[in-house]
Amino acid sequence: MKVEIWSDVVCPWCHVGKRRFESALAGFEHRDDVEVVWRSFELDPAAPRLHEGEPVARLAAKYGMDLDEARASYRHMTEVAGEEGLEFRLEATRSGNTFDAHRLLHLAAETGDQDKLKERLLTAYLTEGEAIGESSTLERLAVEAGLDPSRVTAVLSTTAYGDEVRADEAQATALGIDGVPFFVFDRKHGVSGARPAETLLDMLVRAWSEDRPLTVVEGSGGACDGESCAV
Repeated sequence: MKVEIWSDVVCPWCHVGKRRFESALAGFEHRDDVEVVWRSFELDPAAPRLHEGEPVARLAAKYGMDLDEARASYRHMTEVAGEEGLEFRLEATRSGNTFDAHRLLHLAAETGDQDKLKERLLTAYLTEGEAIGESSTLERLAVEAGLDPSRVTAVLSTTAYGDEVRADEAQATALGIDGVPFFVFDRKHGVSGARPAETLLDMLVRAWSEDRPLTVVEGSGGACDGESCAV
């Protein structure tokens, strides 16, 4: 079974959703048969490589809040993250364009390191205050996640995997995805938002059962066959 997750690396709810999905997957009987694919989604495709100014001020301006309201929003998000074992430092984030980060995630998918890189990028941005849009930062983080340095450099110095990022985003539009995280189970069921682990586990079970043939339990038992019904 394939689970595709559209998300961005500057999305706090995406990291919370990742943790909750991991909890759901850990409790799923067939977890070893689940393929997880991280799909690209840019929350702000027009973002510069590095936003100037204080993150809390940008949040307030974006949603028409005052600074106290914005700080309260950060506190709430930090508390939610803490319940999942995550330590957010949102007022120290250094946001920027995530297109190159998504290109590297496509490279990582080829080497089996996609989940590891996704985790590294989310933690770097949300906890460590790394400038997620800068090439030198991305190069270092990708190598820390186990990617080959020469391949990382080659991707960042070219347009490699750009088409793959755009293809993910086009699929998101076709599926009606306009926010992240968004979980798609075998292209049959979609779940929007960082739902509780129990909800995600239910979706795993449902998608698995719908995609598998009936399992017959062997053994004797009364049954009718056609017009014959022996007693």
